[in-house]
Amino acid sequence: MTYEKRRKEILEMSRQAELGGGEKYIESQHSKGKLTARERLDILLDPGSFVEIDKLVVHRCTNFGMENKKYYGDGVVTGYGKIHGRPVYVFSQDFTVFGGALSMTFAEKICKIMDFAMKNGAPVIGLNDSGGARIQEGVESLAGYAYIFLRNTLASGVIPQISVILGPCAGGAVYSPAITDFIFMSKKTSYMFITGPNVIKSVTHEDVTKEALGGAVTHSTRSGVAHFMREDDEETLKLVRDLLPYLPQNNEQKPPRISCEDPIERKNEILKDLIPENSRKPYDMHVLIKEVLDDHQFLEVHAHYARNMIVGFGRLNGYSVGIVANQPNFLAGCLDINASKKGARFVRFCDAFNIPIITFVDVPGFLPGTAQEYGGIIKHGAQLLYAFCEATVPKITLITRKAYGGAYDVMSSKHIRGDINFIYPSGEVAVMGPEGAVNIIFRKEIAASEEPEKKKEELVQDYEERFASPYRVAQLGFVDGIIFPEDTRTKLITALEMVKDKRDTNPKKKHGNIPI
Repeated sequence: MTYEKRRKEILEMSRQAELGGGEKYIESQHSKGKLTARERLDILLDPGSFVEIDKLVVHRCTNFGMENKKYYGDGVVTGYGKIHGRPVYVFSQDFTVFGGALSMTFAEKICKIMDFAMKNGAPVIGLNDSGGARIQEGVESLAGYAYIFLRNTLASGVIPQISVILGPCAGGAVYSPAITDFIFMSKKTSYMFITGPNVIKSVTHEDVTKEALGGAVTHSTRSGVAHFMREDDEETLKLVRDLLPYLPQNNEQKPPRISCEDPIERKNEILKDLIPENSRKPYDMHVLIKEVLDDHQFLEVHAHYARNMIVGFGRLNGYSVGIVANQPNFLAGCLDINASKKGARFVRFCDAFNIPIITFVDVPGFLPGTAQEYGGIIKHGAQLLYAFCEATVPKITLITRKAYGGAYDVMSSKHIRGDINFIYPSGEVAVMGPEGAVNIIFRKEIAASEEPEKKKEELVQDYEERFASPYRVAQLGFVDGIIFPEDTRTKLITALEMVKDKRDTNPKKKHGNIPI
């Protein structure tokens, strides 16, 4: 066979591979408001940077007439490219081929990409749009999933792993995204569940739609499975591009620093009036966060889940930082089960990938109630404590108002290796709120007084001055300084400059036993 003939054959096979399941199925994909596997990669990656691997792979199944149904690529597009000029490894499942169902060769293609990512120290991004295991292959497809799960686990904390759900992701397929660092979902087209509505109907007699059971809104607001949600494929993929610049390529690198034209000395005058004098009145912690970050840019993670805790990424003088903050505007900023889990996972991600953590504290304590106790608030609250204690990255903490009880300890206090800890003049650090403390300590004196309310008011005022002010905690050295709100940005940046190259270690061990 001549070179030209062989060349034409190869180009034709390549063309067929690019068609996936064919024009009919591509049109069906578009009619559902979904892009094809290759169109998604065009949006995700820098123009012209994608290099495909295993384009002509076909499955090896000979059951149920499958030997007569073969498509080049076998339902997943794999390769590598760049995002903002930095290498990434990618796979994009193709729903036009067997509904994106996973075969052994399909799994082998993904595993090859994950192995490349680990060896070369670069993020791996999976675009998921699959009906699950390819039933015709039986246990081989299940084995394929397990090979992927193992690689997800071994890569955890070594390279960033991102899952983007742009269609169905059901059954065993959900466990790979669950192990990865961040899950993105498209509001219009994606859903995740272990058992679908029909199975639930037959077993528990519950009627539920796919969207209500496992849609993007459900997983972004109720379960916490999804970290990010956008309207459609294009918006979701663009958000992935927005996230990557905050992250390093791997656990041996630091995140890239970018040039910053936002002055270090920029005053934060708006913050002088942000915190109400009445400590029972709420305020929006987002205002403080965005005000101090470079160019007021904040990429929030888990924005719709456990809203009493805020986590996300920003920059200070060009350095990438992770933000952890209580939100007084929701449940008064109390720590509950979901907020603790949300914060713990984010802190551990930042620590794994050398991202300094800035913590803003306004917390009256842990949320009381039987639902919290029965749900294991002790165990889940300990997860957040464990995460902060374990973290060796630079940690800077600012107490803006309340820091009561055990929640004070948990929120990156000086006592659990907080590097630089500040407090505002409005800060209060105590075992509990002044009124509650007075009711316990001076119960008999108040009851015996001729004017109980007046006596109580005097005792509360005295307690506030002695224990709930910022002065005592500063005098004890439990914070490194009392700062004024208008100086917050400058103080945080200068503190970060001082500790950005800190070295801290944990005892040598195989791994800890986090309370999960």
